[in-house]
Amino acid sequence: MWKLESGQAKTWGKGAVPSTIFTPPILCLSLRELITPPTYLKADCDNSKRFIEYLLEREDVKEAWLEHTEHAFVAGLADGTLPLETFKYYLIQDYLYLVSHNTKLSGTDVDIRQFHALTTRKSASIVTHINEEVKLHLKYCEEFGVSKEEIESTQESQACTAYTRYVLDIGHSEDWLALQISMLPCLIGYGEIARRLHNDPNTEREGNRYWQWILNYVADDYTEAVRVGSDLVEKHAVRQSPNRIEELVRIFVHATKMETGFWDMGMEGNV
Repeated sequence: MWKLESGQAKTWGKGAVPSTIFTPPILCLSLRELITPPTYLKADCDNSKRFIEYLLEREDVKEAWLEHTEHAFVAGLADGTLPLETFKYYLIQDYLYLVSHNTKLSGTDVDIRQFHALTTRKSASIVTHINEEVKLHLKYCEEFGVSKEEIESTQESQACTAYTRYVLDIGHSEDWLALQISMLPCLIGYGEIARRLHNDPNTEREGNRYWQWILNYVADDYTEAVRVGSDLVEKHAVRQSPNRIEELVRIFVHATKMETGFWDMGMEGNV
């Protein structure tokens, strides 16, 4: 629910997770009103929408989101026509992306200042899932005849490097919530894509070598990671100013375009 609760303000800190959060006197505001001047706030407004729902319905987000979630690469997974060598290259780069997140982010001040929150309470399950996904990725690659040695000897693509560096830059220059927003298109995007393909009767199941990929992202562990990550974003989004919301939207759109670039890279690559 989009409500702000009463409380007191203490230090937020640039790039740090707040020990306490500023919560002004109780106000009721709709998601649409959140990006308008404070004079538009009402006591009887509709606050039934969640932030992520609002985000994906924005006109300046829709086009980028559809390009990501309905990409030709995704269509090839659905009907099984995606060339095998293309998929293998994507798998390798996706593994390198996951490993880069773990090594590059944990090897900087981001680990101390921002990822502390990811290792506490419910959010720890996100980190656990990332680690498990890396292991599953290796196993999945092996099923397609791609060894760990082959993966590690493959050079990171420009799209992979650019995406990882963008998230790293956000981690250095922005706060904890911005970092989560920069990774949100990946987290919820894969979930949305897999759910849509899984529920679509036109998706090929029998004989589709990519059906297991779809199943991986509708599995309980991944849907739980999406739920936890989304709830964390929702919890902190309601505490942001209208101007900050606009900044977070721009980060989300840019990261979404990075995701689309990753599909483009996959379509062009071969092992």
